[in-house]
Amino acid sequence: MNNLEDLNFPIEKENDEASKYHVPNLERALQMLELLAQHPAGLGITEISNLLNFPKNSTFRIAMTLLNFGYLNREEGMKSFTLSGKLLSLGYTAVSDQNLMEKSLDVMKELRDTVKETVLIGVVIQQKGVVLEQVPSLHSFKFWVDVGTQWNMHTAAPSKAILAFLPESEKIKICQSLEFKRFTSHTIANLNEFYKVLDDVKVKGYSTDSGEELEGMHCISAPIFDRNNYPVAAIWITGPMERLPLSVFSDIGKIVKEYAMRISFRLGYYQR
Repeated sequence: MNNLEDLNFPIEKENDEASKYHVPNLERALQMLELLAQHPAGLGITEISNLLNFPKNSTFRIAMTLLNFGYLNREEGMKSFTLSGKLLSLGYTAVSDQNLMEKSLDVMKELRDTVKETVLIGVVIQQKGVVLEQVPSLHSFKFWVDVGTQWNMHTAAPSKAILAFLPESEKIKICQSLEFKRFTSHTIANLNEFYKVLDDVKVKGYSTDSGEELEGMHCISAPIFDRNNYPVAAIWITGPMERLPLSVFSDIGKIVKEYAMRISFRLGYYQR
């Protein structure tokens, strides 16, 4: 009975099977991500190479690949790499969407009952905005957006709400990738103008879309923060310009911001 195979423990066979699918560079990339998670201030190539005992050339190639795919950030002119928010966004999508919905849906319904317009919630994943859920307007004429719909980052109120509060390097990287396609006469035309809008959003705490992609459709949005004060999502209301004219943007914006903050507090956010 001392024979492991007699006990149905084919250890060597399992190890052989696992080794067939071993990808060294993928393993190193995962170890690098785990290491950087322990050093939020960032590490340089030499530091990463020494701490993980990786060859420097291999470390550099892996780091640059992760940077190009958006998993790492590197400030202009700096040598240190830090984790980006992409892993957090992916994690929320894979693990916490249900938790986010559980903490958001009743608040969204209350907001809908207050403003009577359609209320939506969405996130930014891999530099694209995605609708997670909506609560339809109480009006007979209403806007309906399918769950999973992606929105244009430079026109949509929720992306402005999220981008305005992202870490600077992450915000710049996303903004510099935008094409600023013009849809209407109200569409933001260039990067400098977009940065000014985001600065204004950060001051006010809410963002707007005054027919920038679809003439006659107005939106007002505010960010949702997690316990790390990271903008993980946004809620927004959408309706026709006749019911949401520019004159009510300020008052409605403060209301949307208040409801978004209620969800943030549920996620562990606190004002520092």
